[in-house]
Amino acid sequence: MPLMILASPFRVFFLSLALWAVIGVLLWMPQIMGLWQLPLALDPLAWHRHEMLFGFLSPAIAGFLLTAVCVWTDTERLHGSPLLALSLVWLAGRLLMLLGAGLSDVLVIAVNLLFLPLVMLDAGWRIWRARQKRHVIVLVAVDAIWLAQAAFLLLNPVTAVPAALVGAASLMLVIGGRITPAFSAGWMRMHGGDPSQIRIYPWLETVTVGSLLALFALTLIGAGSVWIIAVALLAALASGGRLLAWRGWLVRAEPLLWILHVSLLWIPIALLLLAGAEAGWWPATVWYHALGIGAMGGLILGVISRVSLGHAGRPLVLPQGMVAAFVLIHAGALVRVITALGGLPWQAGVSATALLWTFAFVLFLWRYAFILTTPRADGKPG
Repeated sequence: MPLMILASPFRVFFLSLALWAVIGVLLWMPQIMGLWQLPLALDPLAWHRHEMLFGFLSPAIAGFLLTAVCVWTDTERLHGSPLLALSLVWLAGRLLMLLGAGLSDVLVIAVNLLFLPLVMLDAGWRIWRARQKRHVIVLVAVDAIWLAQAAFLLLNPVTAVPAALVGAASLMLVIGGRITPAFSAGWMRMHGGDPSQIRIYPWLETVTVGSLLALFALTLIGAGSVWIIAVALLAALASGGRLLAWRGWLVRAEPLLWILHVSLLWIPIALLLLAGAEAGWWPATVWYHALGIGAMGGLILGVISRVSLGHAGRPLVLPQGMVAAFVLIHAGALVRVITALGGLPWQAGVSATALLWTFAFVLFLWRYAFILTTPRADGKPG
């Protein structure tokens, strides 16, 4: 079993992120309720934000990117001892954040800032050797997330959170823009539909990703609200427009596809909520959780559910119970947004959100742990 976990990046990192999604929240809830005090390296709120943003997102990036880039570039996958070493860097970061009170700040920060550059180094080398320039934008988005993490740890965790979320949205829009319409068109073709109904407009792709990267820069430097509102509205309009062009309702019968469309829908919603927060209409936590739970949590759950099946040599048939997981993650996002808007008592709303989130990833672990820890069903390596 341990050797199979290290047979391909998606195995160890998808399993790790799902475990941390559950453990991180189960550690956080008693902390904020005053039931215990852990020796965290950061104050409790900063720890929660860092771990849900970077501790959870980073293995998702590694698992997807280091698996996909081998397909893109036709190169040998990262596996065995090098993959073990990389996964231990991620694990060391989690342990230092969890138990690092009193330890050197330099140690805690250095280890936590090491993981994503190592991921980008492996992926970037393969992309450069294959001369596949179209994939560089993926590395740019990952680099934006790393810069936000550096700002979080070295400068100000409060002001870095918006930049980190926007950086994550940029990456989701880049990856989502590649896989969602392609998978949807393929499904329609297989089921007798007309894949030409799913349209991709290159200019809209450019505006969508470009406006998000511009918004990332504005939030990272703490630009004025007027600029952030204007660019956030442009990004919301562009990202929402391309979702309409993809016509997600045409693939509503396939959970592995509608989860991608619904998750990406949270990005324009979150951007509109960001504009409203900058205007002073509601707290920033409203858009934080719309993007962090609805978009990021939902898209990660949807992508790892599909990628795990495909790269394990199994049919793209969602295991029983996973539709419930998809519903739970989006229900959690909705409950948390309503709570942040004052529609539910804070403790009740946060507790309900934590339970919905936890159950969603417990269902994933229940249905996918065997898939991720056993040989490919088709007998191929990886």
